[in-house]
Amino acid sequence: MVLNKTMWAGWVFFAGVMLLVTGVLNVVEGYMALSQRARVVMVEDKLYMIDLNGWGWALMVFGAVMLLSGLGLFAGSGAARIAAIVIVGVHAAVQVFWLSAYPLWSMLMIALDTVVLYALTVRWQDVRTPAATTATNFGDRTTVT
Repeated sequence: MVLNKTMWAGWVFFAGVMLLVTGVLNVVEGYMALSQRARVVMVEDKLYMIDLNGWGWALMVFGAVMLLSGLGLFAGSGAARIAAIVIVGVHAAVQVFWLSAYPLWSMLMIALDTVVLYALTVRWQDVRTPAATTATNFGDRTTVT
C-alpha cells in the first residue's frame, strides 16, 4: 500500500483541528468558571464552597496554548508540533486520573489523544518536505522525480 504526502498532511490537519476545537472549548469553559467564581457542592451530608477562579484561569491558559499549537500546526511549525505532542500527552495522562469518575468519557479522550499523537509523530518529515520531489517504487528500485 502506497501512502502519499497528502494523506499525512491530512493527519496533521486533523490534529490541528482537534487542538483548535479542544482549545476553544477550554477557553469557553474557563470563561464560564471565571464568571461563576464559586460553586456550592454537596458531598454526603456536607456542603463545600469551591472557588473556581484558579480552575478558570488554568483552563483559559491551557486553551490558549492549545489554540496556538493548533494554528502552528497549520503553518507546519516544528515548535508547534513539539508543543502539541506535550499538550496531548499531558491531557492523556490527566484523563487516567478521571477514569473512576467518568470512565467512558476518559477512555474516549485517551483514544482521541492517541490518534492525535499518532498524527503528530508519524511521517512528520513527509509533511514538511516540498511536494516537488516524489518517489515512485518499482519493485526493488525507487525512482525520484
